[in-house]
Amino acid sequence: MENLNRITVNPSVCLGQPTIRGMRITVSVILKMLAGGNSIEDVLKAYPELEAEDVNQALKYAAWVVSEQIQIIPTA
Repeated sequence: MENLNRITVNPSVCLGQPTIRGMRITVSVILKMLAGGNSIEDVLKAYPELEAEDVNQALKYAAWVVSEQIQIIPTA
């Protein structure tokens, strides 16, 4: 896994969901905005306390989490 030093998990913040630098901005909020068609610039305007690298690391974190999921699909 890459060094994702901006992604933090703290049980006392946002119920332990992954957040950006301990702020109450979750990785999932960023991902949902991007999936909804917003650009990185839109995310940064909505959350001026974020930096572009925060958004990039949220994407990298999501890719890492998904790559760790293994699904066995039975063949017919």
